[in-house]
Amino acid sequence: MSVVQSGSPLSARRKLGQELRLLRDRVGMTTEDVGAHLNCHNSKISRLELGKRTCTERDFEALMDLFEVDREKYGELRELMVRGRQRVPPWWHAYNDVISANYAEFLAYESEAANCFEYQPILVPGLLQTAEYAQAVTGVSFTALGPDQVEGLVEVRMQRQVRLREDIPLRLQVVVTEAALRFNVGGDHVMRTQLRRLKEVAALDNVTFRVLPFSAGEKAATTGAFTLFSSGKDADVDAAFTESADNTTNFRDDRLALRQLSRLFRNLSSAALAEEASIEWVDRIEKERD
Repeated sequence: MSVVQSGSPLSARRKLGQELRLLRDRVGMTTEDVGAHLNCHNSKISRLELGKRTCTERDFEALMDLFEVDREKYGELRELMVRGRQRVPPWWHAYNDVISANYAEFLAYESEAANCFEYQPILVPGLLQTAEYAQAVTGVSFTALGPDQVEGLVEVRMQRQVRLREDIPLRLQVVVTEAALRFNVGGDHVMRTQLRRLKEVAALDNVTFRVLPFSAGEKAATTGAFTLFSSGKDADVDAAFTESADNTTNFRDDRLALRQLSRLFRNLSSAALAEEASIEWVDRIEKERD
């Protein structure tokens, strides 16, 4: 499987770093060993592997020689290295005054992902929100921001949704609890419109939408929203973002956390209603608001 996908320079640096770490592990070397080969401190190697600095041509060639990378793999990694050094700003750069560094990293992963798996216990996922719903939840969540800044965050959320309708769209699997459908966000009109939007987006071939009803009991008693991204055609997860009570998104890419969160998402999906039954559930809740 190719490691190269379209995406931002930040995403490319992250992916290259992951690949470099795997190559180092394969040959049984420490960051100190690699640093000695490149005549640099091991902290530089750590930052390269974390995607926190760009890789120079000289360092890249030295690393490829050290790890004895074959021609095919060399080409894939070189493309990542070149893309990671690009200075063309991504579309969300225009909103730097309202988005945090963590959110920018989240957007970078979302922009290059092939698959997204999201669990939301309280709110409708951002990729499925109407502008009115997004305005209501953003205004409450970020009370320190002015109206124009809230509007900027809403615009970012609406722009993110373009990925679902691209020629090669993001494949999205979502699990929400019944609570996310029943909280009266923005009032009855906003919620009726939001529930109709859910049914519309759930009809897309690349979207899977499931509801965890209250009757699921302890199987649905998982606190904390999280999102998983996979950049390949398979479902192996590359990165995870968990949400904190202060609306901070926290990045995770350690293997244990990815395995645990992937297993948790599978369990939540298994406990949720089937796709058709989930839409019927949305219909039922919408009719209750008439």
